[in-house]
Amino acid sequence: MTAALASLFGWGLDLFDLFILLYVAPVVGALFFPGDKPMLSLAGAYASFAVTLLVRPLGSALFGSYADRFGRKRALTIAVVGVGVSTAIFGILPTVAQIGTAATVVFLLFRVVQGIFVGGVVAASHTIGTESVPERWRGLISGMVGGGGSAIGGLLASLVFLVVSTIAPGEAFAQWGWRLMFFSGLLTSVVGLVIFRNLEESPIFKKLQAEKANQKAGTPAQASPIRTLFSAERLPTFLLTVLVSFGGGAAYYLTSGYLPTFLKLVNNVPNATASMILVGANIAAALGACSVGELSQRIGRRASLLLMGAVRLLAFPALYLIMAGTENVLLIGACACLLSFVANASYAPLLIFLNETFPTALRATGTGLSWNIGFALGGILPALVSLTAAGPAEIPMTLAIFLTGVTLAFLLGAFLSAETRGNLERAGTG
Repeated sequence: MTAALASLFGWGLDLFDLFILLYVAPVVGALFFPGDKPMLSLAGAYASFAVTLLVRPLGSALFGSYADRFGRKRALTIAVVGVGVSTAIFGILPTVAQIGTAATVVFLLFRVVQGIFVGGVVAASHTIGTESVPERWRGLISGMVGGGGSAIGGLLASLVFLVVSTIAPGEAFAQWGWRLMFFSGLLTSVVGLVIFRNLEESPIFKKLQAEKANQKAGTPAQASPIRTLFSAERLPTFLLTVLVSFGGGAAYYLTSGYLPTFLKLVNNVPNATASMILVGANIAAALGACSVGELSQRIGRRASLLLMGAVRLLAFPALYLIMAGTENVLLIGACACLLSFVANASYAPLLIFLNETFPTALRATGTGLSWNIGFALGGILPALVSLTAAGPAEIPMTLAIFLTGVTLAFLLGAFLSAETRGNLERAGTG
């Protein structure tokens, strides 16, 4: 249970650090990516978010290989502390008004550093939890960590946003309140160290290490996890897991990830009201992730992915268009909660699906790279939406079109996949 909680909070804390940018995107866009048109500045802020996502696979390659060779616990601890410290640094960076375009370069440089550490957290946190619990609970843990962890990260960011918006209302938020948002990243490093203090290594990994230790002298050394993953035998399966991960990640970033901007630009909701809506949306996201994660334990991973893909096709466009057509705050909040519920529920089985696809000796590397490449590609889409939409009025329909396309890709990946339930105990590289 300790490992499951460490996995859940490790991922949640890191996403809290990562998501802070989404809550201050309009302000950061104006300060670090100034332009003649507000939508271009916003697109710049989202592009910097995408930079972090794009380097996450590198972090997974580095930390995943380390975790597959030397253990999940050490990799997770180093990565979580690294993300917290790199996030806090954003709070002291000078803006374009202070040092010119050098501010943009420095901002992007630290987004790269942050992305490497976040990729490392994925590789470790997305394996140690499911490897440490009995088979019966692995579907639920998948939803709790993959979708619930992101909900915890978003919920914490929403609460911090609420507190900071209260301390620095209106223009004060744009002047200095956004810096407090980033400074809060230091809390994640402290909390992470406390949580991981009594964490034990996963029993499945320890079993693999024992088997390696008992191998006879002269046994040929195994290829590195990365080389094995990209072998001719493994590559087709890996590409398929990336496709499913892309469908899940795109749904998240175009719903929960885009909601702060949608509420501000399309619905013109005040910050304090938006933060309360986002708190409710993240609670709904956690409920959706846990419920469908558990459902996957009963009907299988593939069936759950296909079922939620079909729900997404109808729900995503309808909910965004309803939100755009009303000024009723309660209805806006209800739609936001439903969007987050469906999005997180749809990829709730993804973590355990990836874990069960890759054997123990490749699991951290394969899961981390599949997840991070897929989510990196999905994370690019908010910037593309902002660039495609000529103005706030076009955002709802643009989102509806993008979400329909990525859901079709998600359904294709799930349809071509094999059922994986019960495969986690495999060891070695085969």
